[in-house]
Amino acid sequence: MEAAINRKSAMFRLREELLERLKQLAARDNRSLNNYVETILMDVVYNTPNATTIAAMKEAENDENLTTVNMDSYESFLKSLDLK
Repeated sequence: MEAAINRKSAMFRLREELLERLKQLAARDNRSLNNYVETILMDVVYNTPNATTIAAMKEAENDENLTTVNMDSYESFLKSLDLK
């Protein structure tokens, strides 16, 4: 059996457009606004990349050896990977 999660009410003031968009996205995912916003915030707060991932991201940003991948077809995609 799972332990109960303690929650505390909080009040935020948001732009009307932002709130409406959040409501739309929550409805699209068939979730409550509260659950949707909490999930987004949990993702931002707890899913930060570790040092290895950050290093890989920086390498990818600065890599001069990057090439364009052709997505026109599966065959062209495989050829553009230049697998050796």
